[in-house]
Amino acid sequence: MQVNSSNGSLQQRIFSGTGSIGGVHLPDFNDKYVFSKKKSGISDEEYRKQIVAQAYKDFEKGTFQNKSDGFNKLMKNYTSEVSPDRKGIITSGLKAVSRNRHNVLKPIDFVATLLEGKVKYQKLPSGNSEYIEFYDKNGEMVATYSNNGWTMYTTNAEAARQTEMCMIYNEAWGNAKRGLPIVGGESVNEENLKSSFDVKA
Repeated sequence: MQVNSSNGSLQQRIFSGTGSIGGVHLPDFNDKYVFSKKKSGISDEEYRKQIVAQAYKDFEKGTFQNKSDGFNKLMKNYTSEVSPDRKGIITSGLKAVSRNRHNVLKPIDFVATLLEGKVKYQKLPSGNSEYIEFYDKNGEMVATYSNNGWTMYTTNAEAARQTEMCMIYNEAWGNAKRGLPIVGGESVNEENLKSSFDVKA
């Protein structure tokens, strides 16, 4: 998979112009690499057809995976179906941090339980640096905030979904490269093409 990730996480990024809670800038939840729970009502079968069609379009344009805006948009939608409510976890977590931070003068370290998970906050002795971890209800870390930047962590469900999409896409892209047609929303591989000819003969 060529999505910009390493060890299941995205590089630390600083987002600006996204609003803030307690002086901490929020991540851009519209960013192509920031996934948050969103049920579209699209079936996996329909998604599969969209992925195959996207692979064929990308092949024609000479692009592959995350070099294609269409691929990135589809990956965000497809992954968000199984994502935790990252937006809810982060916003409620920052509100909890903000409330606790104003009540304490010395460096603090605390854990707050949220509706969708929990947040761990640590203010380092220097007074300038903060480190915050955000967890979903399954106990998987979904994001961290430190040095004014955000790092998003991929959950197991998201990683499985991304791998699944890449496998469907890569197979279809390869079939497009071999000049095989799309029939009924599926790219037809050579074995299927041969068997359909055998039946007609």
